[in-house]
Amino acid sequence: MESCGGQRDPDFRAFASRARLKPRFAFSPGSASSWSQLGMWYRRLPRLFVVPHRPTGSTSPRVPWLPRDRAVPAATTCWHHTAPESLKCAWQLHGDHLELRYANTLMRFDFVWLRDHCRSASCYNTKTNQRSLDTASVDLGIKPKAVRVDETTLFLTWPDGHVTRYGLEWLVKNSYEGQKQQVMHPRILWNAEIYRQAQVPSVDCQSFLETDEGLKEFLQNFLLYGIAFVENVTPTKEDTEILAERISLIRETIYGRMWYFTSDFSRGDTAYTKLALDRHTDTTYFQEPCGIQVFHCLKHEGTGGRTLLVDGFYAAEQVLRQAPDQFELLSKVPLKHEYVENVGDCHNHMIGVGPVLNVYPWNNELYLIRYNNYDRAVINTVPYDVVHRWYAAHRTLTAELRRPENELWVKLKPGKALFIDNWRVLHGREAFTGYRQLCGCYLTRDDVLNTARLLGLQA
Repeated sequence: MESCGGQRDPDFRAFASRARLKPRFAFSPGSASSWSQLGMWYRRLPRLFVVPHRPTGSTSPRVPWLPRDRAVPAATTCWHHTAPESLKCAWQLHGDHLELRYANTLMRFDFVWLRDHCRSASCYNTKTNQRSLDTASVDLGIKPKAVRVDETTLFLTWPDGHVTRYGLEWLVKNSYEGQKQQVMHPRILWNAEIYRQAQVPSVDCQSFLETDEGLKEFLQNFLLYGIAFVENVTPTKEDTEILAERISLIRETIYGRMWYFTSDFSRGDTAYTKLALDRHTDTTYFQEPCGIQVFHCLKHEGTGGRTLLVDGFYAAEQVLRQAPDQFELLSKVPLKHEYVENVGDCHNHMIGVGPVLNVYPWNNELYLIRYNNYDRAVINTVPYDVVHRWYAAHRTLTAELRRPENELWVKLKPGKALFIDNWRVLHGREAFTGYRQLCGCYLTRDDVLNTARLLGLQA
């Protein structure tokens, strides 16, 4: 884009370079020195930056920059700055959208979107934070009659005279281009050494139950690492239930509300034995796997039985770096997981469908791993040539999950409750001897994240 004087706008050139958006992960620290530079153990994560795409080319004649705040016809396709001497904000109209450049972000807004998201009193109820405007009443061919931008606000006048106002910062935050540069859930990816170096503290049960500070510290641990511990819990099922209800509703499943098990094989599941369990996520056979799992060992009179924890997102990041095509395949191929039970009075047949890796489509951020070799059903959802490539990709991910350096082993003891993000962290168990008694439950993910947001955390 050139001004009428023929000099190319240097800021526009910066926005013209292309960059392919890559799958998004929180950064994983690589050395002790990098940890010390990050300050507090729940450090902020750096943001990944993506250069915006080149704006759509225009064949219309180039015209001089217009004065500040001048309304223009909708057919105009030149760039306009908020002031001739300032490049802080510039905009131009196209046939079906507005292009806005602000805060180092080039954004494109569909005209229907701009009308639909109006925050005026007649279109949006600020008391309920709900839309009042009937979206189906908006003309799909609508165009603004006039547009102007000052230093902080975009103003659009519509054909019926209605005026919509948007803060520029709000537009950056809520535009597609702004969202694809943001991480929805800040995380610290870890292997065993990284987690040990972080020295993530457990939270005392009394502080967890009675203070917002203790609860917030616990949730910050959990959101960043996918696991968190509470110490000094009375080793009973009733006290564990009180603990769980502090942050969420308990999700009742085919296993009941609070489950309580030993190695008596009372259910048709390998967990109800003394055998070792390989790393896996739970309830892959639910259409929406349970979000959080709580474990509390009430008694163990014997040996073995350590709990294995593996950060599935850390392993997936290694796959992304080594074999991005395999990462993509694992995020695209849908698989069935199945649970069939006919033991005593328990008769269940559950089927869940989804890929191993689940990503947000707008920024390719991984948000769920569904990995359970015990419960994976017959692969009959893709043709044979894709199946073979999927097996190769699955082998790559499995190799990363099974690397000894990625395994964190912990011994669960009475009084120490463990919360696991079942959408991220895989768990397993070594074989054990003697009598071992555990209780626990599943929590609804939405309620845990709701509690975190109400305490001011990004979740």
